[in-house]
Amino acid sequence: MIPEKAPDKDCNLCPRLQAFREENRGKFPDKFNAPVPSFGSQDAELLVVGLAPGLKGANFTGRPFTGDYAGDLLYATLLKFGFAEGDYEAHADDGLALKNCRITNAVRCVPPENKPITEEMNTCRSFLVHEIEEMKNLKVILSLGLISHNAVVKTFGQKISAHKFAHNATHDMSGGITLIDSYHCSRYNTNTKRLTTEMFEDVFEKIKKQL
Repeated sequence: MIPEKAPDKDCNLCPRLQAFREENRGKFPDKFNAPVPSFGSQDAELLVVGLAPGLKGANFTGRPFTGDYAGDLLYATLLKFGFAEGDYEAHADDGLALKNCRITNAVRCVPPENKPITEEMNTCRSFLVHEIEEMKNLKVILSLGLISHNAVVKTFGQKISAHKFAHNATHDMSGGITLIDSYHCSRYNTNTKRLTTEMFEDVFEKIKKQL
């Protein structure tokens, strides 16, 4: 049976991810190397959903989007738009605090080559279901990338064909919750200009209006 709450540090629901975690614990024994917990208050109105922890980012630090390039853009934007306060210094005890925002991932463990398989995404979605159920003030979900988008749509029991992913697209979910999409703030997307800082900030302008 899949538990309803967050996975424990030795979660064994996905054998491939468990094996990769043990491998990384051997290689990097001083790092976090466990399912990465959500960051921010459950009372928040905004939930940011990423893909999965980066190997040398959140998998090392234990905080979503912390320690890799994607976090540089995400946290700078959250600070600019008032969803965070303090200084982002790319480690979990840098004192950064989120304001009216919570961050999680569609898949909680780092996958090999940053590519979770369908079974892993389906298994881990139970934790996203619980996450959303527990956020009683939730109004907006920001999905970073297609995998996150699909996980959220499925969490609400809606058809992906009726809610196609597109940058800065808006989708009505049940319970008065709005899903807004963005290309993932990865180094690849920003280096290729698929996602620019201005494009990412446009998404947050929409979120601020929505809230």
